[in-house]
Amino acid sequence: MRLLRPLFLAAALAFTAAGATAAPAAQKGPAWSALSAEQRQILAPLEKSWDELDAARKLKWVGVARRYPKMTPTGQVRVQRRMEAWAKLTPEQRRQARENYRNISKMPPEKKQDLKQQWIEYQSLSPEERRKLQAPPPEPKSAERKRGTKPPPQKTAPSPQTQPSVP
Repeated sequence: MRLLRPLFLAAALAFTAAGATAAPAAQKGPAWSALSAEQRQILAPLEKSWDELDAARKLKWVGVARRYPKMTPTGQVRVQRRMEAWAKLTPEQRRQARENYRNISKMPPEKKQDLKQQWIEYQSLSPEERRKLQAPPPEPKSAERKRGTKPPPQKTAPSPQTQPSVP
C-alpha cells in the first residue's frame, strides 16, 4: 500500500491537471499579463510557474479558466484545490504525475477499478495510519550494511542474582 500512495496522489492530481506540465524556459503562448483579470484570478495558483509552461499547457489552463464559471461551486473548489496542489509540485513530481497518469490511462477498466478501490481504502485511513505508510523503512545500522549481517549481541555482565555464590 505504501508504494501505491504516490501513485494515488499523482493520479488524483493528474486527472484534473493532466495537461498542465512544466517545460523549461518556454516563453510561448499567452503571457500572464495578457490574460483577463478573471482568468488571472482563476489561475492564480499557477502565476509563479506560468512562464515555465509551454504554449499547449498554457492554452489548456486557459480552457480550464474559460469553463470555470460554468462549473458547480463544488467543481470550482475541486479545481482550485487541485490547481494549488499541482502548483506546489516540483518539476520532478509533475513529471512523475504525468507518467503515472499515462500508465493509468493505459490500464484495462477492471484494473482501473481496482486502483480506484484501493485509493478509496487509503482515503479512509486515519492520518496516523497514512503517516505510517508514508514513512520510509528504517535504515539498517551502518555496521549491518557493511557486513550484510547483524552485529553480534553485546555481552552483558550477569545480574547479581545469577552470579554463583562464592563461599
